[in-house]
Amino acid sequence: MRTLIFKSLFTPPLTERAPKVSESALAELAAKVQTTARHKLGHSLSIRQVDTGSCNGCELEIHALSNAFYDIERFGFRFVASPRHADVLLVTGPVTTNMREALIRTYAATPAPKWVVAAGDCARDGGCFAGSYGISGGVQDAIPVDLHIPGCPPSPHDLLAGLLALMNHRLPKRIPKAARVGLPVE
Repeated sequence: MRTLIFKSLFTPPLTERAPKVSESALAELAAKVQTTARHKLGHSLSIRQVDTGSCNGCELEIHALSNAFYDIERFGFRFVASPRHADVLLVTGPVTTNMREALIRTYAATPAPKWVVAAGDCARDGGCFAGSYGISGGVQDAIPVDLHIPGCPPSPHDLLAGLLALMNHRLPKRIPKAARVGLPVE
């Protein structure tokens, strides 16, 4: 037992090093996001993150957006607990059979105008879980998607770039899919 304890004390951890991100590229992206957020949004964007059955890899990267390094709060982006306060639904993971209806209802509860961002490869088409008995497909199979951010998982830098791309495009209004399937739309 003592040998195991000493070995664990002097052995370095088996974690990967963080990917190198160019400081100048990150500063340039931050400046673009800040300018666009103030111009288009009046310095406010509320995001509701919805996990529809992911492995939590994407959630770790999304949570990194709130750490001291990325600090998306400085751009006026904030995560909210209710879809009724959200402008953007940030959906991760393949849509499981049990979460499909919950996702449709969450979309219906989000006030218009609203954007849907599918983050990660699983959100696009089910990823490595596609074809499983418990997976009903990607996010676009349940609700309309405005932007897909690829990656397994997408990096915080890619997530910020995706939010910037979303703000730079004027998206058309449409009838919510929930209304077409007979769910109440508020």
